[in-house]
Amino acid sequence: MRLSPDTIDEIRNRADIEDIVSDYVSLKRKGKDMWGCCPFHNEKTPSFHIRPDQGFYKCFGCGKGGDAVTFVMELEGLEYVAAMRHLAQRYGIEIEEEELTSEQEEQQSERESLYILLNFAKEYFKDLIWKQEEGMKYGLSYFRERGFSDETIKNFDLGYSLDQWDAFIKAAKKKGFNQDFISKAGLQVEKDGKVYDRFRGRVIFPIHNTMGKVIAFTARTLKALTKQPKYVNSPETEVFHKSKVLYGLFQAKQAIRQEDNCYLVEGQTDVISMHQAGVPNVVASSGTALSEEQIKLISRFTKNVTVLFDGDEAGIKASLRGIDMILEGDLNVKAIVFPDGEDPDSYARNVGSTEFKKFLLHGAKDFINFKVELYARESANDPLKKAESIKEIVNSISKIPDPVKRTVYIKECSKLLDIGESVLITELNKLILQSNRKKLRRDKPAFLPEEVLQDPESDTSIKLNLEEIIQLQEKESIRLLLNYADQMLEGTGFDLQLADYFFREVDDVVFTHPLYKVVIEEFKSSIEKGTLPGSKYFLHHPNDGIRELTIDLISRKYEISENWEKKYRIFIKEELEVLKDASFTNILRLKFRIVQKMIQDNMAEMKVPGNSELQEKFMKRHQHLKNIEMGIAESLGNVTV
Repeated sequence: MRLSPDTIDEIRNRADIEDIVSDYVSLKRKGKDMWGCCPFHNEKTPSFHIRPDQGFYKCFGCGKGGDAVTFVMELEGLEYVAAMRHLAQRYGIEIEEEELTSEQEEQQSERESLYILLNFAKEYFKDLIWKQEEGMKYGLSYFRERGFSDETIKNFDLGYSLDQWDAFIKAAKKKGFNQDFISKAGLQVEKDGKVYDRFRGRVIFPIHNTMGKVIAFTARTLKALTKQPKYVNSPETEVFHKSKVLYGLFQAKQAIRQEDNCYLVEGQTDVISMHQAGVPNVVASSGTALSEEQIKLISRFTKNVTVLFDGDEAGIKASLRGIDMILEGDLNVKAIVFPDGEDPDSYARNVGSTEFKKFLLHGAKDFINFKVELYARESANDPLKKAESIKEIVNSISKIPDPVKRTVYIKECSKLLDIGESVLITELNKLILQSNRKKLRRDKPAFLPEEVLQDPESDTSIKLNLEEIIQLQEKESIRLLLNYADQMLEGTGFDLQLADYFFREVDDVVFTHPLYKVVIEEFKSSIEKGTLPGSKYFLHHPNDGIRELTIDLISRKYEISENWEKKYRIFIKEELEVLKDASFTNILRLKFRIVQKMIQDNMAEMKVPGNSELQEKFMKRHQHLKNIEMGIAESLGNVTV
């Protein structure tokens, strides 16, 4: 069963973006739009923009955007169907479900079957430590020796796997699960034509998603002398992607919200021991390098992260990249270092709950103080190492999106390091400029001034090749279509809609960027059928990239103040008033860049040694293309050589 299309449509139609967001954000109206401080990152100047007429939001600070459903998913940490049900309940919409087609049923059935099988595995491993002799003797004894109470063991669904080759496979088959699904769930291993349990003779730590469904397992060996790895983990599957999961988040999310802080540790036992010690707002990256997806997960519940480090300086240095990534995600970071030889698990058991909480309260240091102390020990009496340390610290500060925070940290850093604030600011600005240039190259904005693109020596120029420049112009074409496809362009000779005019002029142009190509093809296909897709069509497109692109291109970061006209008598035309010229210029620029690319390719062919006939052919083509280039350049007012 699934939500019927009618139910989905009614939820989307009834879910008022302004109504929903205003429950979380104080909004102010500016013209047709609403503005407020973003709920996804800390800011003082509103950059969170809502278009009620279009039904979407966009933050120009952190980049998040979407519709009402996306907003609920992000802020409440819900999956799509759960978010839809949440909105249906809010607006009193009766949910209708429908039967799936055989193909749809097969797709959904596979995912649901994996969840059912993984839940069976969880219950199977759990039962073994409470009801089976081997499980009680080894599994339950191990957990109790670690100091875990029976309540904690049950809360985290801890279990045990029998020390047999295929005990689980036999149990799963007996319950009707087929071999294929056992393999797809990552619960068996195939080697040399033989099939056996992935987890054997180990204690089991189930991994849950944010909704509490078991999606994977980590298993620890209990044998001291063995050539096998200490831990065995589930492989990635249809429902488990390790970079998108944090161990313990399901059990911790409510406490994280209440405490407005998330403790980040490395392993599962650290998480469980901290829960046992009365500190439930803790998650683990499970031994993997921290990812952007994991940081985004945390940001749904709090903006404050405290990273807990084992008392091992080499390990700390290896983990510092994680702090920079958290800062880059616009979260506030503190750090705590445990005494040598200790980790959160061992220290909590050694000192007890009360002392452990005191240690966390008084041991947390701001990331600046933490890094200064760390590098001070390493660079004592070595000027070169000290200089490198300063650069490392300033580099961390440069990751912070908020300029006010950066300024505060630079002042603090200047005091702690006894170095001039101006020197640190110079280094900071250099790093930010480098980062911005890389970001601009990567993101490829919709439009850059023609002079910036043309002047390769300009300090503000972005060194783009012709393929990238063509894609910039393709993006500008998509922007105009998404915003004005149905607008009439009077004076074009035929009084056409912008979409008709555009495709009449560039019918033979093939877009190179994959996303832009899809949008163009869907525009063409719809026009051929006598319809014209608006921005709302692409806002609900099944392709995530196209939805994000649409939000980005129809959002307006700035509004022209009424004071410009009323007070200062400065008159600026709206884009609609100059739409014909904007469309004409965009098409010319697109053709201009394509011709330049053809010239570049032709010149590359000319350099390849060949017979005189081929060379003459290339020369004629070159002259023909140069004539076209000069003609377009003259229309644009450019100078070509």
